[in-house]
Amino acid sequence: MVTTHTKKAVRAAGPCPAAATMAQGRPCPAKIFSVPGDIKHLESDQLSALAAAFTAWKDRAKRPDVRLSRGRVWVIFLLLRHCGAKLGEVLALDDRVDIDWRTGVVRFGGVKEGEILPREVKLPQAVADELARCFDDPAFLSLRGSVLHMDGGYVRRKFYERGQECGLPKELCNPRILRHSRAVELLRGGVPLTVVQTILGHGSVNLTAHYLSFTREDIQSLVSYYIHKEARMKTSARNTFIGQVSKVRTGTILSEVTLVTPRGHELVSVITNESLEKLEIREGVLVTASIKAPLVILVKDDDAPVSSMRNRLYGTVLRINEGAIAAEVVMRVDDDTEVCALVTDESVKRLGIAVGDPIWAMFKAFSVVLGVD
Repeated sequence: MVTTHTKKAVRAAGPCPAAATMAQGRPCPAKIFSVPGDIKHLESDQLSALAAAFTAWKDRAKRPDVRLSRGRVWVIFLLLRHCGAKLGEVLALDDRVDIDWRTGVVRFGGVKEGEILPREVKLPQAVADELARCFDDPAFLSLRGSVLHMDGGYVRRKFYERGQECGLPKELCNPRILRHSRAVELLRGGVPLTVVQTILGHGSVNLTAHYLSFTREDIQSLVSYYIHKEARMKTSARNTFIGQVSKVRTGTILSEVTLVTPRGHELVSVITNESLEKLEIREGVLVTASIKAPLVILVKDDDAPVSSMRNRLYGTVLRINEGAIAAEVVMRVDDDTEVCALVTDESVKRLGIAVGDPIWAMFKAFSVVLGVD
């Protein structure tokens, strides 16, 4: 955890540590949340539009004094956009001592109740380079140390005008919105909550957590991700699916459970009533379905084959790993779904299975093993 006394700059930007997307094409878990309705913020396209409006406004200046004034507002915008700081904090910066041009670190000082100060925030490299270019302008030389010391009301007015130019709602046309937007952007990028807390200068992580809200759908997505991950770690079955139970039909001894995967594939499993009660399976519950590769039957047919097997998935042969006796055939059903079948090498030759061929994978409902978190 970053403390108030650390000398290391907090990185203000960066993707989720693992990657932008996780295994099976699922989003990084840190990105799965909603923003409460009372948190006004800009989405990425709106932020880009606002930046473009400021750029065009700056470049339209002809007179030297106007260019200087607009250039100062432009660097204030960049710092607000990428530091998550308050307008007053940016206007109080001394560009000679509070910005480290070598490392791209901005230091916010002072003491205020309920906030972490002083603190350091590292700028994205492209932003640091743009700021350095601006401050190298000869027009800035006579103002060094006070380039950012502008009237807050004037800056707010220019924000409002630029926001109106790019069609933003009136309530989103102020510097405070950039602070909220940066917080949401960092959290969606997978930056830990405590790090975002330090970047914003919040004295309590509860203040930063106010940017997060979890709907029922968000919670289901998170549970789905972790159940799927856990299932892959704990089972030797090559074919493991995550799905939501859509129907349960109970008989005297056995129960038939139908589940639907996130990609819309329907799978059917038959288990004992005792297992149904023990696992507490009912409609709406998230479950994992596992099928061992030797229990998957392959059928090379353009039309749906006539069979008593309840589970059928249609896809394309992705790869074939041939051995002396058996062959492993992996087919792709869609971007997120692969099915593996273990058949004899003679079956591969007899069916004429080759990479790229359309193929059906079928398995009995009794072959589907269910699990819950």
